[in-house]
Amino acid sequence: MKLDTVTPLDGLVYRLVVAVDVEGYSKLDALDQSLVQSRLGEVLDVAAHNAGLDRSQWYRQVRGDGELAVLPADADTASVLAHFTEEVARALRDLRAAGTPLRMRLAMHCGTLTAGQFGLVGHAPIVTCRLLDSKVVRKALALGEGDLVLVISERLFDDVVRTRFHELDPSRFRPTRFSVKGASYAGYVCPGAPRGELVES
Repeated sequence: MKLDTVTPLDGLVYRLVVAVDVEGYSKLDALDQSLVQSRLGEVLDVAAHNAGLDRSQWYRQVRGDGELAVLPADADTASVLAHFTEEVARALRDLRAAGTPLRMRLAMHCGTLTAGQFGLVGHAPIVTCRLLDSKVVRKALALGEGDLVLVISERLFDDVVRTRFHELDPSRFRPTRFSVKGASYAGYVCPGAPRGELVES
């Protein structure tokens, strides 16, 4: 996995932002952290490929235990939400079956942003990261039986999940609200894939 892969953003854009983070990364030693980074990169690459997405076209900011990415303007948000998330859950299930489990949080939000000198600038990446790092989402993963917890913004739930396009199931999401640094955030949490149980392949 490269340290950084960037597709330039031209001006202020309205895009889908996706962020992922691995559970328990900071508690690992350097060797295990390196192995986790490799497994995470493989999970994201395989999931994107199987969902018909090209990660080389994403604007990506790599963090030690995760990634913040902006998808291209032509990305089908409902399809990404349904199929990419499902493929991530499937890849994590396969890792567990192989004896190398990886547990992670995944956050999504749509909004305006641009590229700054030290990374993404705008409300969209802030909201996405706040959702990803919220205590309620961390707790949902820690207490859950699965290896993936998805959290999306209230806007994304209202605009996309409620449509039920790509068999998205609104009943799998539960609302959550929390405050960080004096700002209030609303989102929806989904354990695992947002279309129900994975179909064995």
